Amino acid sequence: MHNLTLNTLFVGKPVIHLPTCHSTNTYARNLAAKERVVEGTVILTSEQTAGRGQMGNRWESEPYQNMTLSIVLCPTFLKISEQFHLNIAISLGIYNFLNQYLDDELKIKWPNDILYKHYKLGGILIENVIKGQYIEHAIIGIGLNINQGGFQTPKASSLKLLTGQHYSLEELIPKLLKSIEETYLRLRQYQVNDLKNEYLGCLFRCNKKYTFKSDVLFEGKIVGIDEYGRLLVEGETQEVKAYNFKEIAFIY
Repeated sequence: MHNLTLNTLFVGKPVIHLPTCHSTNTYARNLAAKERVVEGTVILTSEQTAGRGQMGNRWESEPYQNMTLSIVLCPTFLKISEQFHLNIAISLGIYNFLNQYLDDELKIKWPNDILYKHYKLGGILIENVIKGQYIEHAIIGIGLNINQGGFQTPKASSLKLLTGQHYSLEELIPKLLKSIEETYLRLRQYQVNDLKNEYLGCLFRCNKKYTFKSDVLFEGKIVGIDEYGRLLVEGETQEVKAYNFKEIAFIY
C-alpha cells in the first residue's frame, strides 16, 4: 500500500505505513509522546493484531482487506468541553466518503459507529491529549470494513458484501482522507452548527420511536444531542433525558 495519490492539504502528509502492528492508535500515541508529530500524519497498517474500539472493545479486521489507520490532528482551538465537535466532524467525513458508494440507508449510530441498515461498517476511536483547558492533539483511530467477506458477528458487514464489488484500498484511502480533511477544516472555521445539523440529519433512529435499554427497556425517541455530545432521548412521559456513552443501548 505504497502507491497512495493524495489530493489533500495536510492530512496524509506524511503517511507512515506499517505492514503489521498491534494498534495504529497505540503506535501514534507512543510516537507523539517521544517527538513532535506533524498535524495530518497518518499511521496506516495492512494488519492490525490488537485493534481497539470504544471502551476497550476489540476491533475485528481481516489482514489486507480493510482500512485500519490513525490520523494525528491538533485541534488546539477546541476546549475540553467541545471535544464532541471533533467527533461530529470526523464521523461526517467518513459518512460523506461512504455515501459515494451507498444510499441513504447509511447512518451514523451515536456516538460514532457507521451503519448501513443494521450492519456495522466501521467505527472511530478518538483519544485526546489535553493541555490546560484545550485539546493539544487528538489521535483519530478509524476502522472501516471494505473487502472483508465474512464476520463472526451477524451485525457487521463490508462495502464489498453490500455492493458486490471489490475495491482498491489504494484508491479509496485518499478519498477518505480528503473527505475527513474537508469536514475538519469546516470545524476549524467554526461551522459547528452546520456540522451538527448535518450529523443529526444522518443519525441512526433520530426523531422516531424505538426501544432502548438503560436501567430498563423503554420506548423513546432521539431528539438531538446536547453541547457535550450526550444523546437526548424523549421518553414515554415526554421528558427528555441526556445519556452518556454506555448509559443507553439501542435494541435492534
